[in-house]
Amino acid sequence: VVDMGTKSLWLVVTAALLAYYIYIPMPESIEERWKVMLISAGFRTVGHLAGVAEWLGLMHYMEVLMLITVSDHVPPTSDENVTVMDTEFANVPVRLYLPRKQPDGLKRGLVYFHGGGWCVGEAGMKSYDHLSRQTSNNLNAVVVSVTYRLAPKYHFPVQFEDVYSVTKFFLQHSVLSQYGVDPARVGVAGDSAGGNLAAAVAQQLLDDPEVQTQLKAQALIYPALQTLDLNLPSYQDNEDNPILSKALMVRFWSEYFTTDTSLREAMASNRHVPPDASHLFRFVNWSSLLPEELKRGHVYRGPVPGSPSLGQKYPGFLDARAAPLLAGDAVLRRLPRTYVLTCEHDVLRDDGVMYARRLRAAGVPVTHQHVRDSFHGALMFVSSPGDLALAHRLSRQYIQWLSDNL
Repeated sequence: VVDMGTKSLWLVVTAALLAYYIYIPMPESIEERWKVMLISAGFRTVGHLAGVAEWLGLMHYMEVLMLITVSDHVPPTSDENVTVMDTEFANVPVRLYLPRKQPDGLKRGLVYFHGGGWCVGEAGMKSYDHLSRQTSNNLNAVVVSVTYRLAPKYHFPVQFEDVYSVTKFFLQHSVLSQYGVDPARVGVAGDSAGGNLAAAVAQQLLDDPEVQTQLKAQALIYPALQTLDLNLPSYQDNEDNPILSKALMVRFWSEYFTTDTSLREAMASNRHVPPDASHLFRFVNWSSLLPEELKRGHVYRGPVPGSPSLGQKYPGFLDARAAPLLAGDAVLRRLPRTYVLTCEHDVLRDDGVMYARRLRAAGVPVTHQHVRDSFHGALMFVSSPGDLALAHRLSRQYIQWLSDNL
């Protein structure tokens, strides 16, 4: 009896701990909440393992997170609609999607950059493969999905330079002609860190004398766009939200520039911007750039300047190629038509909202889709794991926008 009682007690305790671990406070508006809780529990488990492995000196935190990427890899597999192959453009690995049906005229072209905080991810992940395949088939478009080099081995501007090189290579008239792509119908797109890279690429192409082909569109899916203020209302409201917490986003940002933990610590306390760069804060001043409903009683306080040494050592975080929101209006007004997807329950929500508002004020045609029942990374659960209905809905809306605007 004692033995059975002990087993029952252990079962109850184990079940209680498991339930406590899986259950996290979840906004009521998020659909399929238990699915999202299970997904979040999986991500937290990997995060905890990464922290322990790093503390023990076994592996870098991001190397452990890369196990998700490795486990989600699928080989390039063609089907009846799309030919898929791994190759290189400008010595950078890409996965190429070529639609099989022959159009009456030239095809669309899209260069896609995956997310993962500049530290994890690749074009061959099942979710990205699925999205690129869908895009290629539905739009009859040539899709170039880029696997750029990652931190902590490589830091800014390497990731940007990789995706920029691929885009420039693809935009050559000879290459577009080789793949039957219309030079007037080419765009860039990306999610999260990939949205950051897409926005930066679109800006840098404007003044590149070697590029004759202009982008027709850019699609930015819950993009990370600024490094200056890491205490926006969205960072405060969603500090511990599923998939992407404030602490993890700060870690991604800092790793993009350096493995020096002093930058991460300064970013975590929002005291990393040197005094001589304080003029840049006007580009990310949420008190004037956010609508009232997103301010939610938060009071804007001027940023506290940080040590000048960080800005000297790691000037990348003050560079518009890393933080596209720092571009002036003279740059923004020349950008192509833009799609911005933001999610209510996302630390990066306000980055996208501010960029959409600044672009619109500069005269750029903008479609800003703000999803109130969504969270960061939702689009990635369009296949496995999770296979969320929300992800399917968002991917259809994104592809529809491309269909209408590219």
